[in-house]
Amino acid sequence: QVQLVESGGGLVQPGGSLRLSCAASGFTLDYYAVGWFRQAPGKEREGVACHSSADESTYYGDSVKDRFTISRDKTNHTVALQMDSLSAADPAVYYCVTGGFTRCGSRWATSDYRYWGQGTQVTVSL
Repeated sequence: QVQLVESGGGLVQPGGSLRLSCAASGFTLDYYAVGWFRQAPGKEREGVACHSSADESTYYGDSVKDRFTISRDKTNHTVALQMDSLSAADPAVYYCVTGGFTRCGSRWATSDYRYWGQGTQVTVSL
């Protein structure tokens, strides 16, 4: 059974950092593009970042460029999302996603990704 599991969410002060991690069971993430989406209350799901397995290229949403970094740990078969300079615009449930392809390209639609984790909550507050 294919399953994605996120970890690392929590409460952080504005300007702080969090590191999310995504692990898989039933298959290995090493061979596929892996992305992160987020959904804030009352808003649609938004693509945050994506890492291509084919060429290690990375893609970021405009709202997180230069603050978030997606990376892959092939030793542990996980994908991390390092989030720095967190602000009031960032609280959401963050989801790890994959769709069975190796290149992210311009895939920012939720329908592009077949597999979703259960999500991890990120809260930014004093």
